[in-house]
Amino acid sequence: MLAARNEIKLAEAVAEIESAGGHAAAIPLDIASEDSIKAGAKAVIERYGKVEILVNNAGITRDGLMMAMKRADWDDVLGTNLTGAFLLTQALLRPMLKNRWGRIINISSVVGRTGQAGQVNYAASKAGLIGLTRSIAREVASRGITVNAVAPGYIETPMTAVLDENQRTAMMAQIPLGRAGTDLEIAETVAFLASDGAAYITGHVVDVNGGMFMGG
Repeated sequence: MLAARNEIKLAEAVAEIESAGGHAAAIPLDIASEDSIKAGAKAVIERYGKVEILVNNAGITRDGLMMAMKRADWDDVLGTNLTGAFLLTQALLRPMLKNRWGRIINISSVVGRTGQAGQVNYAASKAGLIGLTRSIAREVASRGITVNAVAPGYIETPMTAVLDENQRTAMMAQIPLGRAGTDLEIAETVAFLASDGAAYITGHVVDVNGGMFMGG
């Protein structure tokens, strides 16, 4: 079940999955709206009866230096990137608890580990996701639910496509592997954390960043 605001891109993603032999459906959902989250969660549960795997990967940026950042830019980023993940997890957690099995995977960021000038809102939201991940992991472990985070580094996505050549060159200089990552590399990490092979991993942050950040 795919959920996002852009219904055209949702339809394209569903078609891509189905053309590859999978099954998919989509619902419009605004992660910045609590009412939309509740309605979307209800629709998913009504359709499938339970939720086994939740991937929180919605994210926006509103970059700016701390001294000049508008309160609305702070609120928008925190609301979507952190509060939205909290609300959607809360809305879908009960079926996992009842089923005594589940996987929750939150997409954080390397800047949630290192900080980033000009991104205090984004970095705070992604660092917050790590704290959210570890706290929920402790709460639900006894019910067979694992909660982990993936922290991508510089990945070729529409969000990074707006960087100019100087920014791109500076970013590459920070990556020991010397290249950007791909969305597939993030997806494969998420798939592993959702699998039975990762059943004994919880409260963990997997850094997928080409060596930009190496830490515990």
